[in-house]
Formats: sequence, structure tokens, C-alpha cells
Amino acid sequence: MTNQRAEAFATLEGRLGYTFKNRRLLERALTHSSVAEGVQQPSKRIGDNERLEFLGDRVLGLLVADRLTSDFPEADEGQLSARLHALVDKNACARVGERLGVGQALRLSPGESKSGGRRKAGVIADAVEAILAAVYRDGGLDGARAMFDKAWAEEFASPPAPALTNPKSALQEWAQSRGRPLPTYQVVDRKGSDHAPTFVVEVTVVGCDPVRQSGRSRQEAEKAAAVALLKQEGVI
Repeated sequence: MTNQRAEAFATLEGRLGYTFKNRRLLERALTHSSVAEGVQQPSKRIGDNERLEFLGDRVLGLLVADRLTSDFPEADEGQLSARLHALVDKNACARVGERLGVGQALRLSPGESKSGGRRKAGVIADAVEAILAAVYRDGGLDGARAMFDKAWAEEFASPPAPALTNPKSALQEWAQSRGRPLPTYQVVDRKGSDHAPTFVVEVTVVGCDPVRQSGRSRQEAEKAAAVALLKQEGVI
């Protein structure tokens, strides 16, 4: 580890507000898959952060859902889903990573580093999820929650985008602004019992791939589908 990266590593650990018992977990979380390129022998392969990223994505979803249901007891599932999507997506994770200084602490191949890997939003976002998983592995859910509360504080403090407050209206306005017909919603499936059904709704806008989402009511499923289509088209 170079002196510059070692300093960035130590700075990152300080900003996380968490001291690792096993610092190799943090090193693994910061190791991009490009580092293993060209290594053929299994015994010499370098562990990257992809498995930790997979776990971190699930830990993040749980922590955000838990926080939202606590902070907004009157919100329905559609509203909660819309806000959750905004807090767990790659853009949010990349912003968190920028504030933490993740880029300078990353372990990249020379080629990835030269191509600007330390500034790539996707690379940084993936590392943030991996770091959250590393904290979870090292300090359990309480440790992960403490890091999450600190790292995502600014994201929670930012007001939600109007599209997340009323996604169906936002999608309608977006479609009309492009001269397209109004979005159409269709229930394509209904699962579960009569007292606890789950609706699957497909939303269609001319010129876009249809999107399906589920909810405990038709309205909630429609809101979730509208958010998903807006995200698919890069509107939010």
C-alpha cells in the first residue's frame, strides 16, 4: 500500500466513525475486481469486493427501510418505496462515497486507475456498499447502523425530489412534455390471500420499455411502477 493510499485508507476509517477489528475486511471492500485481471493461478487470485457489494446492497436496503418506517409512520408503502429507491440507488451511494473520500482509498489496477476509476460513480458506489457489508461483518448490525446513520445523514436531510413525492403525476408530466400519450397502468397479477393481496402492475409509456412493480394495493404498485420507469429513463 502506497503512503498516499495508506493515508486515504486511515482518513476513510476515521470518517466512517468505525474502527475495524479486522482491517482486512475494509481492504477487501476497497479492492476493485480489476486488480485480479491477468491472474490465472487460483492460489494467487486476489479477493475483490464484489461479494461484499452483494451483501452490502441488502444491508443497506434493510437499514433504509427500517429508518423510513420509523421516521414516516403515516407514509404508505408506495411513498416509502419511492423514497427507499432514492436512498439506495447508485447515485446516492456515489455521493456518500465522495463525501467519505472512498476514491483515493480504492485499490485498483494500474489501467483502471489511469482511466479515472477513482472518480467513476459506479466504482465508488459499489465500494460504498461493500464497505457497509464489511462493517456489518466486523461489528454486526449495530455497527453497520452507526456507520449508515453517519454516512447517509446528508441524504436523509435532503428533501425528496418532487417525482418521488407524486411519481404518477411526475411520469404523466414527463410523458406529455415529450408529446407522448398518457401512461397506462394494468394489473398483470394478483397474489396472496384476499385479506393480504399483492398487486403486480405494469406501466407503459409509448417509446419506453414497460416496467412492472408490486405493492399491497393497486395504488401502491402503480406508484412503485412510475418511480421505476422514471429511474429507467434517467429522469430521477
